[in-house]
Amino acid sequence: MCFIEINKFKRVRITVVGILLANCMSIDLETNFVEDEALHRSILDQSVDRYPDIDPLYIRDEVKHFIDAYINPRDNDEQRVDKLQDLLYGEDYLYIKYVDSKTHTAMEAFNAREGNCLSVINLYVAMARYAGVDAEFQTVEVQPSWDMRGDLLVLSQHINATGRFTMRRRYVVDFTPEIALQQLTAEVVSDQEARSLYFNNLGVESMIAGKPEQALPYFKNSLFLNADLSIGWNNIGAAYNRLGNSKFAEYAYRMAFNHDESNATAINNLSKFYRQNGNPRLAREYESAMRKFNNRNPYFHYVQGSLAFLDNDFEAARDAFHKALRIKKQEPDFYLALASVYLKLGDVKRAQSYTESAEELLTQNEEIYRPSRNKVRVIDSDTILRPSSAGFSIIAPGGSRSGTRF
Repeated sequence: MCFIEINKFKRVRITVVGILLANCMSIDLETNFVEDEALHRSILDQSVDRYPDIDPLYIRDEVKHFIDAYINPRDNDEQRVDKLQDLLYGEDYLYIKYVDSKTHTAMEAFNAREGNCLSVINLYVAMARYAGVDAEFQTVEVQPSWDMRGDLLVLSQHINATGRFTMRRRYVVDFTPEIALQQLTAEVVSDQEARSLYFNNLGVESMIAGKPEQALPYFKNSLFLNADLSIGWNNIGAAYNRLGNSKFAEYAYRMAFNHDESNATAINNLSKFYRQNGNPRLAREYESAMRKFNNRNPYFHYVQGSLAFLDNDFEAARDAFHKALRIKKQEPDFYLALASVYLKLGDVKRAQSYTESAEELLTQNEEIYRPSRNKVRVIDSDTILRPSSAGFSIIAPGGSRSGTRF
């Protein structure tokens, strides 16, 4: 996991209602929300960073000596980036492995030789900057992928690093298992925003461990660092819901949607919240908005098709994948999914046609898709990845979707 958000659910199959945005779709819902100053202050009740002693980008002298021993002062920036990859991933050096269960600081990742994408990108950014290379955090949306974590269902999202060699030449560094990125969704984020995501992750990990009271200060610190973080509001809402504070939970969920009108997780949590708290009219209103949103979301239909495929209902899978493709034609995995369906249905000619379409898109967009094929990509254009908001989400049985994490 790289960063996460938490969502209420009854059965795993129902979690598709929480699939997050595609191309910044908004949910058509008027909540008539007005911020409550007193409630706001009660939730965001700190005036300083609670954890000044934690610096996710701090590296000790041993790391600096490790870099200095391999990178030559005469190396240019591209050579330095290549050598940093050797240091991080080479079998003769750190040989860092992907492990999604714990978020580390840069030093923790260096010592553990493992971590999730945020952990390793913390280490990469710290090492690159020490080596004199431009490096920034960058969030990228991924296709929704749910994973059970204890009694929570987690939707992971992704972060990588980017930097410039020249005004029109830059690189992207990824560390991840094979994932599928959504097209044109990259957004550079500040160090403070990345720090906010770090504490958000710690909060989610506490929720996964069944300790919402321990998660709460982490979520508060995350929001102190970035009060506009929609997933942070949703996650702290889930923590308050677990702790029985329905007033704060409702307000936090509504703040999550107020900051991001594409946050389907927050609306799904609110619909469950109102149904459990005796307001079926509002619950139905929010559920109706979610149905309309899902119908316009290609990734909703993609997941529906995937579920049907797993159930060997290939006609239903074909119809769902076609719905996804009609909404978004530039997604290679939709073509590959249809190719798989048509193979199962015995139509080899159509299967081959969809496979060829997918390969053509992948060739045209190698800079966007399948980042783990090459951990470093050099891009000679400023327009390949366009800014877009990134989304994140978690689901708790009988509780709430609490946490998006990197």
